Amino acid sequence: MDVTPYQEFAKDKLGFEFKNPELLVEALTHRSYVNEHKKQQISHNERLEFLGDAVLELVVSDFLYRNYDKPEGIMTAWRAALVRTESIGAAGFELGYGPLVRLSKGERNKGNDRSHASIFADCFEAVIGATYIDQGYETAKRIINEHILNKIDEIIEDGTWRDPKSYFQELTQRIDGQIPTYKLLTEEGPDHDKHFTVGLFVAGKKISQGEGHSKQEAQTNAARAAIEIYKQKED
Repeated sequence: MDVTPYQEFAKDKLGFEFKNPELLVEALTHRSYVNEHKKQQISHNERLEFLGDAVLELVVSDFLYRNYDKPEGIMTAWRAALVRTESIGAAGFELGYGPLVRLSKGERNKGNDRSHASIFADCFEAVIGATYIDQGYETAKRIINEHILNKIDEIIEDGTWRDPKSYFQELTQRIDGQIPTYKLLTEEGPDHDKHFTVGLFVAGKKISQGEGHSKQEAQTNAARAAIEIYKQKED
């Protein structure tokens, strides 16, 4: 295949050209694409994602340890906020590799922002893994500094590092004198790929809803959405 667009992306957005551009192609290849092209010898990005996840966690942990004299629990929460799907998915959108991500036709046509955010997050980790192999730790670290760690001040200031469910409960108790409740709205899909939608209610009124592959994930996403609504109230 023609790797020119991938090399142009790497040079323009990452600041280098891959010695082995096939690594970048693999990093941006989703499992669904491989399943759709079974006759071709194609690798998907999950192994590179596994490696990139470890590099990402090490770089973020090292940065927090060296720059903040905080207890382990707080630094763990900050790290979780920096490397959660939404954060690294947003970094992927900022890099703009969307047109290069190889998806099945069905996956591409879903048009599901949540699903695509997860795919973009996985691809970001895979790109970090590919960069680590091809260029080494320092280059991978630079990319993480530029696209993930540059968000640390914002995360600390707006409180998004805190556990969303606990944080929202504090907000509702302070503002409404109420404790939020969660209700399962829908449960879809086979056992190995469940999809849950949960509603968050305060004093019987639905405030937000969230989706996820587990009830806990859906509740967390509902709380995160509700926090934004309550912040607007306070403003």
